[in-house]
Amino acid sequence: MSINTESLSQEPSAIQQRRQANMFLVRLQWLMILLLIAALLWLYISQQRFEHNVNERLQSNEQVVSRLNEMDDRIFAMSQQTLPAPRTAASSQAQNQLDLLRIQIQAADRLLADNNESAAIELLRGLHWQLSQSSNEIAPALTVVIKQSLAKDIERLQARSSQPSPWQLQNIAIQNIQEFLHSYERERPTNATDSTKIPDNNMSLTRRQLMIHEVIMTLNLATQASNMREQEQLVGYLRQARKQLQTLVTQSSASKKPNNNKTSQTANSETSNNGKVQTKSSPNDITEVIDWLDRLIANAPKPTPLLTKQILDKPKR
Repeated sequence: MSINTESLSQEPSAIQQRRQANMFLVRLQWLMILLLIAALLWLYISQQRFEHNVNERLQSNEQVVSRLNEMDDRIFAMSQQTLPAPRTAASSQAQNQLDLLRIQIQAADRLLADNNESAAIELLRGLHWQLSQSSNEIAPALTVVIKQSLAKDIERLQARSSQPSPWQLQNIAIQNIQEFLHSYERERPTNATDSTKIPDNNMSLTRRQLMIHEVIMTLNLATQASNMREQEQLVGYLRQARKQLQTLVTQSSASKKPNNNKTSQTANSETSNNGKVQTKSSPNDITEVIDWLDRLIANAPKPTPLLTKQILDKPKR
């Protein structure tokens, strides 16, 4: 009897254990289900976040791409507007340099007119050096031509600077003529042909003396024209003085001419040998003065412009 009661008492415990095991399994199943639901929910949330981040990145990338496209469009538009500018700037720079070169050549020409050849030579050398610099924008072919003309001008001026200026020779000859006329006026006796006299401050002046004064004043104007390098005015005043002196070639002066014929022929031979203006002696009579004036008119110096100035002043095609 005792054995049966023990087995009966043990049987409910087994049932309880089964029940407990079933409950544990059920709970474990629910737990697994909950964990699975939680995992699925976490995956869903993670996926949503990932998609959101991806969308944000795509939007930011699209914004960046659109901005880059706008910048490219603006840069392209700006480049289309500014590309011709460098060409225009380069062209204007070359034109400005040419204009400046013309002004500098005119300054050198003015220095030559003022008989300052050394300064003109230095200026031309500076221009030749300036054209050899890398900052020169003038066309290479034109640069070569200008540099060659500058070299020729410098060589010509250096050769001419070692010789007396023809304008100076003209002035010296005119001064010699004036000195002779002054002495001729003082030493010349009054002849019967000068019977007509003009009173002036208790002094009597003959027509010859008045004419000589006029000739001397005309020669002063010729000297001024020579100093100003005005070739036409110089020739005009010399011709006027010659015309005035023609009236002084009278019979008395002709009678004295044989006495001074030898000296006159010597002076004339010196001038005719080399074709230059006589400056080392003075004339001996009015006839020789007229001969001197003829030579001064024939050998009137002409201003020779610089070769570079002629090239730069050529009209454009």
